[in-house]
Amino acid sequence: MDWNQKPYHSLDYELKRRFGRKIYKLSLDGGMTCPNRDGTLGNRGCIFCSSGGSGDFAAQSCPDVWEQIEAAKARVRRKMPPESSAMAPPSPSYIAYFQSYTGTYAPLPRLRSLFERAVSHPDVALLSVATRPDCLPDETVSLLAGLSRRKPVWVELGLQTVHEDTARFIRRGYGFPVFEDACRRLKAAGITVVVHVILGLPGEDRERMLETITRMADFSRAGLIDGIKLQLLHVLKGTDLADYYQNHPFPIFSMEEYIDFVIDCAELLPPELVIHRLTGDGPKSLLIAPSWSGNKRLVLNTLARRFKERNTWQGRLSG
Repeated sequence: MDWNQKPYHSLDYELKRRFGRKIYKLSLDGGMTCPNRDGTLGNRGCIFCSSGGSGDFAAQSCPDVWEQIEAAKARVRRKMPPESSAMAPPSPSYIAYFQSYTGTYAPLPRLRSLFERAVSHPDVALLSVATRPDCLPDETVSLLAGLSRRKPVWVELGLQTVHEDTARFIRRGYGFPVFEDACRRLKAAGITVVVHVILGLPGEDRERMLETITRMADFSRAGLIDGIKLQLLHVLKGTDLADYYQNHPFPIFSMEEYIDFVIDCAELLPPELVIHRLTGDGPKSLLIAPSWSGNKRLVLNTLARRFKERNTWQGRLSG
């Protein structure tokens, strides 16, 4: 299999296939919190979550989301090569990605105002919202379904693991049936679903992690998810995971171990499932472990080389 010379069905490939050009992600902050932080379920968040609520790279929240979009566009342009940043991308060429905390954890009028404003921006090609499956009441799903008739809408769900004991340890706050129900309702409404999985959680060995991957492969074949993010576990300063790691050290992937394992995961995933991420990098100012993950270019180059050395590709063992 070949996806524009990559051995896996990457997000970049899928966006170019759908839109005919490069599409850039704008990380935004909707100014929300989370039921794991406001006292509804807890007040310290998930054990691995930083004070930024997984939105450490998001543009600063401000009253008008268009201002955030413009600020985020400027940040993206600064990261582009000089020959590319000299020219503005064709319009619309951006994803409005509400990344921080729980992106649907607000009253419906607030969500409607926020998301409609983002979708109306002429440079926004699609809307993506990161949230929890227990924060998707039917009226919110209906709102997102209506917006999807104007521009594509993705919902990203933080599952992390299929194992209930691990979910309790990381303080996820909901059971697997809640995740499955959210997937079914979102897909019935015509919304693209992306699932987040964390590899390397304490107490999860190779077999248990692969059980999560196999289950998500089944969800893909059943038409319940469209994309997946495979996230390397990061131990970040200021999190309860950092305290736990200091007092109860647990195994952390080496770069070589992780790269081989994540390729094993890709081999099990159906070719049609879009892989949005194969690793991930936490803020360097907060990163405790693994330190090698801070060198993103090295990780991606090594990953590409290892795919070639193993002569393998996404879906090779998916059946």
